[in-house]
Amino acid sequence: MAVLHPPPGDQPPGRRLKPTDEPAASFPSVGHALRVLESAARHGGEGVPVARLARETGLPPGPLAHLLLTLRRQRYLERLEDGSYTTGEAVALLGAGGSRTRAVHDKLRREMNELRKATRAAIYLGRYEDGEVRVTQVADAPGTPRVNEWVDFRSAAHATAIGKCLLTQLDHDARRDHLSRHRAARLTSRTITSEAALLGALDRQVATVPTLDLQEYAVGTVCAAVPLTAGLDIGCVALSLPVNQTHRLRAAAERLNREAANLLLALSL
Repeated sequence: MAVLHPPPGDQPPGRRLKPTDEPAASFPSVGHALRVLESAARHGGEGVPVARLARETGLPPGPLAHLLLTLRRQRYLERLEDGSYTTGEAVALLGAGGSRTRAVHDKLRREMNELRKATRAAIYLGRYEDGEVRVTQVADAPGTPRVNEWVDFRSAAHATAIGKCLLTQLDHDARRDHLSRHRAARLTSRTITSEAALLGALDRQVATVPTLDLQEYAVGTVCAAVPLTAGLDIGCVALSLPVNQTHRLRAAAERLNREAANLLLALSL
């Protein structure tokens, strides 16, 4: 299982925020989930009682019960007849050698589609790789269409919720390097084109608050994104809505933030 937060000394310079920055809201629940799964894995198929899980993970009864229910629902855990828990089908598939990549892809696709239905919005996975913004997966449908990529997302980090969310996870020098390679062009009347203003906005962005795009990339579309960071990877999950549904953006973004842990867990195993 991947470590969610490597020690500061292991972080490549110019890529990540300083260690004192606040992590995204979903991180603690993912960290707890990994502790539960590690405990269950140590006991193999014989199962581990809830009382022992509580001792080994240090989680209080209420949060542990909620987490066990969630992990069972996601098939990461299986409840045995005696009430003890063992690792489930999803963990076995994710660890199945050459089929792991396919299993992770399928798991992410299912989780993204569930999130699409829950938020009634198109869902996107974004990553920052080799100095570029990349959208790696999209979940959409006729009733929840994806935004028209009329300008390459790699050149529009300054205007998209995905791009800005990824840039907030870089340090100041890495942000400036990115903007020096991709100048902030005006895409709509709302696009921020001043580098100083953009860097200031990124500095003020709170990690636990979704990053927004209010028709900055495309007229007629609003978006929100939250960080998805596993190990040293820099990523995010985002949603888009037509502008006539802006009244739903706050609630959808809050749901996105709450449910992002399921995606991050699949990425972290």
